[in-house]
Amino acid sequence: MEGKLETPFQMENTKVWIAGHRGLVGGAIAKRLSRENCTIVTIDRDELDLRDQVGVKKWLEKEKPSIIILAAAKVGGIVANSTQPADFLYDNLVIETNIIKAAHEIEVKKLLFLGSSCIYPRDAKQPMVEEELLTGPLEKTNESYAIAKIAGLKMCEAFRTQYGCDFISAQPTNLYGEGDKFDPEMGHVIPALMVKAHTGKLNNYTKLNVWGSGTPKREFLYIYDLADALVHLLKNYSGKSHINIGTGEEFSIKQLAEKICDVVGFQGELVFDTTKPDGSPRKLVNNTRLAELGWKSKTSLEEGLVKTYKWYLDNVS
Repeated sequence: MEGKLETPFQMENTKVWIAGHRGLVGGAIAKRLSRENCTIVTIDRDELDLRDQVGVKKWLEKEKPSIIILAAAKVGGIVANSTQPADFLYDNLVIETNIIKAAHEIEVKKLLFLGSSCIYPRDAKQPMVEEELLTGPLEKTNESYAIAKIAGLKMCEAFRTQYGCDFISAQPTNLYGEGDKFDPEMGHVIPALMVKAHTGKLNNYTKLNVWGSGTPKREFLYIYDLADALVHLLKNYSGKSHINIGTGEEFSIKQLAEKICDVVGFQGELVFDTTKPDGSPRKLVNNTRLAELGWKSKTSLEEGLVKTYKWYLDNVS
């Protein structure tokens, strides 16, 4: 496979900056990297605004990390994306361009950029192979976020082509797990439904409202599986193409809502609000390249939901 390293990239005794370490992805990566013999550096948002180009470069010149994992991003569900398109486009573009350009200037050994499966066209052939990128119109409900993510991975490609930088990109499917934003309105579908189901159980509600028709199909990846896949890519891949990361399984939103209700213990009726948009009809990524690199997911959706709900009970509710 093109880009597969015959000799693994050595992370031992390196300094790794996780940009976005307090987010869902960054927190999981930090935990996974604790098993590697490397030094993790982080900086909080109140100390460094990643939208500040001068500030980002100065901090990187001081810290001089060998590896950067670019997980920092403004994220959210359909409501947040639909109501804040300018913020999603501007913030994500500025964050990624500041970090990628500065990474080149301080000559980091490797950078891993985190994209999203929403970069693919709304009606892309399923399961989506990496070559589906830019073959059709994007899903309108998260277009700004998708455009920013496409720009980020293209920047990594461009810096590799023009300067020989070892910058790679990964495109995970829909993520969930400990540390997510448990907001019924602005959160991703799993934490949003989990909060609704939990609230419904506590208050003996007879119905649970679900956004959309319930028919769209989605693939869900447990956050610690993603973290393991990213470390695997850092060690074993150096190529121009972005790499999909998923499970190979998809579930309708109705099936997902039923599984969440089972885990939470909510016994009411599901009511689907068809006045709300569904988004893309299907989003399943093709994992062939990742499999060729020697990695596959380990956590089933049911197992991941149980772990996520336990974390929610212990830390949020």
